[in-house]
Amino acid sequence: MKLFFTLLAAALICVVTLPASAADKEKKPQKEGQPSRKVQHVVCLKFKEGTTAAQIAAMEKEFVALKDKISGIVKFEHGRNNSPEGLNRGFTHCYIATFKGTKERDDYLPHPAHKEFVEKHLKPIMAEVFVIDFGGK
Repeated sequence: MKLFFTLLAAALICVVTLPASAADKEKKPQKEGQPSRKVQHVVCLKFKEGTTAAQIAAMEKEFVALKDKISGIVKFEHGRNNSPEGLNRGFTHCYIATFKGTKERDDYLPHPAHKEFVEKHLKPIMAEVFVIDFGGK
């Protein structure tokens, strides 16, 4: 029994004193003055019944064009769901805008070009949206 507790104590000491893993290091807050990490802004869409492929293509063209209108967007990707799992809950299209950091993403959200895109090109055909962001500080 004494051997068991000795081994248990030794194991706990090893776990507590192990260096942080790479994943743990990524979670640590940034030091002031360091550049922020990229932010992925993921937008998944369901379209209104009757929305045509041409309407979606026109909206996508305008969405992609935001990269040239708003500084801080470093990459834009998009595609149609093709997962065989059937877990998309009716969301058919995904758009990912990559920003230089959280400041650039925060500047994008109220930007007049983004607001115009949403009102003029997205809302008329959108039934539902799901947005999640990750990365950054």
